[in-house]
Amino acid sequence: MATPSPHGLRPAPLRALLLALLFLSIIILLTLHLPTRHRPLPPAPLMILPTPLRTQRAEKADLSSSSLSPSPATMSHVVFDIDSSSSSFPSPTTMSHVVFGIASSGRTLPKRLPLLRTWLRPPARAFLYLDALPRATSPLPSNIHLRVSRDASRFPYTHRRGLPSAVRVARIAKELLLEVDLRQHGSPRWLVLGDDDTAFVLPNLLHTLSKYDWHEPWYIGARSESVAQNALHAFAMAFGGGGIAISWPLAQRLARVLDSCIIRYPHLYGSDGRIYACLAELGIELTHEPGFHQIDLRGDISGLLRAHPLAPLVSLHHLDHVYPLYPGMDRSNAVEHFFGAANADPARILQQTVCYDRSRALTASVAWGYSVQVFKGNVPLLDLLSVQKTFVPWRSRRNVTVTDAFMFNTKHYPRDECKRAALFFMKSISSGEGKTESNYSRQLPAKCSPNLIPFGNLQQIQVTSELLHLVPGKALRRHCCDIVPSSSEITMDINIRKCKDDELIAMHS
Repeated sequence: MATPSPHGLRPAPLRALLLALLFLSIIILLTLHLPTRHRPLPPAPLMILPTPLRTQRAEKADLSSSSLSPSPATMSHVVFDIDSSSSSFPSPTTMSHVVFGIASSGRTLPKRLPLLRTWLRPPARAFLYLDALPRATSPLPSNIHLRVSRDASRFPYTHRRGLPSAVRVARIAKELLLEVDLRQHGSPRWLVLGDDDTAFVLPNLLHTLSKYDWHEPWYIGARSESVAQNALHAFAMAFGGGGIAISWPLAQRLARVLDSCIIRYPHLYGSDGRIYACLAELGIELTHEPGFHQIDLRGDISGLLRAHPLAPLVSLHHLDHVYPLYPGMDRSNAVEHFFGAANADPARILQQTVCYDRSRALTASVAWGYSVQVFKGNVPLLDLLSVQKTFVPWRSRRNVTVTDAFMFNTKHYPRDECKRAALFFMKSISSGEGKTESNYSRQLPAKCSPNLIPFGNLQQIQVTSELLHLVPGKALRRHCCDIVPSSSEITMDINIRKCKDDELIAMHS
């Protein structure tokens, strides 16, 4: 067994040191001469560069001019292009960003002007396209521009029951974009198409459009209320009378290709069918918004209006094909009366609120700004959300099963007036300090003996509510209401309020 030296470890031989230095030199030389791609780079420091904001148009121009193979300079860092209007704080959509294209004619314009004046107020602007100028008409506001459509007779039209004017009306989506001078009319974000008998609630239209990024290709509207009409034309189509909203970049694409689509679809019935076909070929589907209303119904549409969905009311159509909205008025006065309420609180118009009075065993259903129904006993909310079938189908055919089917749940409306709820229609409205008071007067049944009239002494209902403010991106929730205790049998006071977190809209036992 070896014994260690008293002086510790022996020094390393000189030959071993020389060999180690030789190998170390070789490794250093190899490292310095390796190709650049094999040499790892240190991580770049995190920097915020003062790069100016860039628009999508500039971005697309850069993309189109650049080669497919990026340069090393391009790969050295990443630049995020941000559109100023789609940044964290986008500018809100206003009426100056919306352009209306309205289909009209020299024959219909004179009788439709009162309706247009009711809702189409500055700063809203519209181009009305006619087949010919009317012989005489009253002076138009500065925000309404009359145009005569270009000759469309060269385009084929083969539908046996339709009108070739559908081609002229469809081409409004092209002619209007050629007409609009961006320097004079600002920067449009939305094209909204409608008929001269369409009425829009402008604040609610703006709220609906504000939910969507106008840079994207949006095609927004609603189907017909009638299953038969949807089956005849298309379930995935926005019906033009209810209004069609198209984001401006998509409208520009549509205008470029519309004529070729019109040539390919001569067999379609209407203008909205041609626009739908062309947008489908562009790869765009309908985004359904229940606030748009085609109103393919006839007669008394009060049942539909009393059960409006939570979505804000955007449009009504065919108002000269249904009974006046309020009894005892002509159509024109009834529409003005309706818009008096809509202007006072746009978001709340037709919003259905239900409240119960257990002590008096009654149920009240308020369609704000329109009517109130008072029922005996406890009527569950779900029953009241169904649409009372007060109307008749748009087209009467032998196949009753199809024509009697609608795109919403319906319930029977008693023919016997004595079996109906007590009915009240709005008479007046006042607003101030963020609140509104609307008053509703009794409409007594015409053929019912006094002892059979429900709540025969009740004559007036006053409804108090706060202004309803809608915020894009926030969920909609139905409001609650309270019937104010009173000893009077002639009047009733109702207060509308927000529901509590866990509150149920029901008669509690």
